Amino acid sequence: MTCKEAIGILGEYLDETLTPMGGRLLRTWLIRPLRSVDRINERLDGVEELRNSRRMRDSLRDELRQVGDLERIVTKVCLDRAGPRDVVNLKLSLCQIPAVKSVLADATSGILSETAADLKLCREVVDRIGAALSEDPPASLSQGGVMREGYDADLDDLRSLASSGREWVATLQAQEAKRTGIPSLKVGYNKVFGYYLEITNAHKSKVPDDYIRKQTLVNAERYITPALKEYEEKILTADEKIAQLEAELFRRLIMIVAEDASDLLENARNLATLDVIAGLAEVADRDRCVRPEVHDGLELEIVDGRHPVVEASLAAGEPFIPNSVRLDPADEQILVITGPNMAGKSVVLRQTGLIVLLAQIGCFVPAASARIGLVDKIFTRVGASDNLASGESTFLVEMNETASILNNASPRSLILFDEVGRGTSTFDGISIAWSILEYLHENKQVAARTLFATHYHELNMLADRLPRIRNARIQVQEHDGKVIFLRKLVPGAADHSYGIEVARMAGLPAVVIQRAKEIMKGLEHEKLVSGAGGTDGAPGKGSDLRPALDRVPQPDFTQTVIDQSQTYTKLAAELASVDPNRMTPLEALMKLAQLKALASEVGKH
Repeated sequence: MTCKEAIGILGEYLDETLTPMGGRLLRTWLIRPLRSVDRINERLDGVEELRNSRRMRDSLRDELRQVGDLERIVTKVCLDRAGPRDVVNLKLSLCQIPAVKSVLADATSGILSETAADLKLCREVVDRIGAALSEDPPASLSQGGVMREGYDADLDDLRSLASSGREWVATLQAQEAKRTGIPSLKVGYNKVFGYYLEITNAHKSKVPDDYIRKQTLVNAERYITPALKEYEEKILTADEKIAQLEAELFRRLIMIVAEDASDLLENARNLATLDVIAGLAEVADRDRCVRPEVHDGLELEIVDGRHPVVEASLAAGEPFIPNSVRLDPADEQILVITGPNMAGKSVVLRQTGLIVLLAQIGCFVPAASARIGLVDKIFTRVGASDNLASGESTFLVEMNETASILNNASPRSLILFDEVGRGTSTFDGISIAWSILEYLHENKQVAARTLFATHYHELNMLADRLPRIRNARIQVQEHDGKVIFLRKLVPGAADHSYGIEVARMAGLPAVVIQRAKEIMKGLEHEKLVSGAGGTDGAPGKGSDLRPALDRVPQPDFTQTVIDQSQTYTKLAAELASVDPNRMTPLEALMKLAQLKALASEVGKH
């Protein structure tokens, strides 16, 4: 998962904002966390006040729901691309500012009170828009009816002329029908001929002499008169002039609004800030989060921390197992974490990084308590990826990222390493991981707080050699030959990784699992790991696997395949013989138990 994807997922979890600009600001905060304790605490003060005051928070969020996307609207205004509805939405959004200021009148935290005080009412802009535009204008200028009646005298005169002209045309139809004695006579309009009088051929003999034939149809004739053409010119000219004048008046209004763009954008930023603070308070209340203590020291202690995204994705009623982490360059700089796959090592790494990130954007964190020594950078080497198009294997990508971390980290950084060195031979991987840990411990320029998850249990020996390295493991429990993951991080080193058990849980054939256990027994008998160690306990350069593997009995997969085939055939025959329509419920249950027993024979192979 890329950093952008991770920020996107975390943003979705955190996003309780009510305005588009608030949502964008939240993502900016996530991408650019703070490195100033004072500024972090300023945000935390605001979040705490709104979390503790449900009435103030709900009232503020009710007002923010009525606020549109001021940033984009102002940008469109400045680029002369705003439509009538954009400008009306601008006015409606500004109309919420007095209510927002009123809600926060009693706020005590600096970020709330000062941000509310910085909001500008922009009354002149609100009044001008209200006086100029109709209450519900169309989306486009070309549709007409944009400017309010009474705003411009010339526009009102043209509208009156156009309206009276249309009334005249409607009256003309009744008058001409009566004068000619043709009840079906009608007045029509098209863009080619303009206004016309249409008379069917049945009444052709009644056409007056002053009618001028304009167009012949299959069953009718179309005519014009001098009076009709005169009014047509007045009407069409008035409509054209109305459109031109409305466009001109609207452009003038846009230019006037654009003069206050700086104040409007400042309002947008302040409303977005209030929206994010209120949203973070909503998250803190929703997910039982606590205020972190952020300080200028280096100690990082999280008590009963939880991964916010994982916890939110759990099924209803399924608890998340919290874990505690402590890192301090003075005595516990590096934590080497061992344990099985799927047990939760990566979750501990990720939740630690997320909690630090949340604290430094000014957000409450999912934990019982948290003391966060300010972090300048969070480095992660997690997951497996490659860049084959550039000729970079998974291992090379891993090493490139590791090199970048070691070359850019500082004692104030937080490093999260997950399974470094796994993409090469066992002894190469152990040697690289061992050397990285020694480098981080001994180099004062890069002595960062580090979580190092690994399956290389040999690295646990470093805790006896280097004073600031501690071992921890994810607790598991074995019961009836199965492994139960307790998801709990406890002090000490894991003795093995239970990889074969995880493979069994994943569904590998039983014969493969059994064969793996036989091979493992032979390797453990040879005491490969201890025999490969150097005189000082560091990893050696190699070991001969042949003596151990020679003692492993050869597999008989042929007989297993035969047994499986015979069992499958028998199972298929039993299924084919079943007729559910002729069985009683009791017979069906007995047959199901028989088939299940037969199916279990397949699993044994």
